[in-house]
This record gives sequence, structure tokens and C-alpha cells, in this order.
Amino acid sequence: MKEVEILVELKSSFEKAKEILSKYDFIGIKKTLDVYFFDPKREGLKLSKEGKLWASCRIRNKNDVAYLTYKSDHYDGETWLYSDEFEVTISDFETGIKILENLGLKELVRIDNSKYTYLVGDKYEIVLEDVVGLGHFLEVEYLKTVNDDEVEIVKSNILKFIYELGLSVGDELNSGKPELILNKMKNE
Repeated sequence: MKEVEILVELKSSFEKAKEILSKYDFIGIKKTLDVYFFDPKREGLKLSKEGKLWASCRIRNKNDVAYLTYKSDHYDGETWLYSDEFEVTISDFETGIKILENLGLKELVRIDNSKYTYLVGDKYEIVLEDVVGLGHFLEVEYLKTVNDDEVEIVKSNILKFIYELGLSVGDELNSGKPELILNKMKNE
């Protein structure tokens, strides 16, 4: 599935964001632990010299349900456009980790996150995120199928929607939370 979304740092207070988003359909809060892996033998699953992940493999524990995910990112130069995401439910989080380790993959980073999820009809999913050690973020994902030639228009519409919320946010990050955490660790 093509994942078209925009991630921005939330500069408004978390409480103000929850208040503004309360007009949308609140789905709930999900505790999420993501464990990202890299492959020391395959270039495609390594962090690039520039600190980018072009593809990623993760095991996710979301409210005690485990998922195995592979994502392949697509960029226009330095600008992230979308990801092809392939995800399946697995029966056990720890066993999933052991399988990937036994296949030679190494843990890259763990992300501990509380996600407050809202729906805007069948068009957008808004996720207000509290990421341990990183801060607060707002992610808006388009929920409908997107053709390649529509990606930039959809992203422009998402960005317009974000600004119309009336929250103070940073620019589109063009990187995921694994890269953000790794860059923060490198700079500490």
C-alpha cells in the first residue's frame, strides 16, 4: 500500500492540540513500541551516510498486538514523497524479534510512543504523538488510494489541512522518527 502522509513537529502544547482535534472522531490512544532493524550485509536496509533510511524493517507492538513491517521510501531529491508499506500481524512480538535477529538483522533503534488517533471522515487519519525522548509530533495520513502522479497534490492538500488546524507546527520533517532519534543520539 502507498502511504502518503506528512509528519511535523508540534510546537503548540499537547493539550491545545488535543482540544483542537477533539472536533474529529477520536479513535483512542495506542501505546506503540517499534523496534527497527538494519542488515549489515544489505545496502538497502542500512542507514545511509547522510543518515537516511531508504527502506526499513520493524517489529511493532501496538496495544499488545504485534506486526512485522517492511517499508520502502520514495524521494524526490531530498524530499520524502511516500512509502510502499507491507505489514502483517504476527502472533508474538518477542518471537518476531528473535526471528529477525536469527536472520542476521541487527537492532537499529527503539521508539516508544503514545499515539492519539483521530479520523476526518474517510479522508485523513490524524495521529498526535508523544514520543519518549523525542517530543510531540503531528502526522496526517491520506486514507485513500493514490496514483504516482497524484502524490504531490495529495501532500500539498495534507499540508494545507495541517495549517488550517490552527496549531503551531514545524516544517515537514522529510524523515521518520528512527532517523530523528538517531540524529538526536548522534548530537548528544
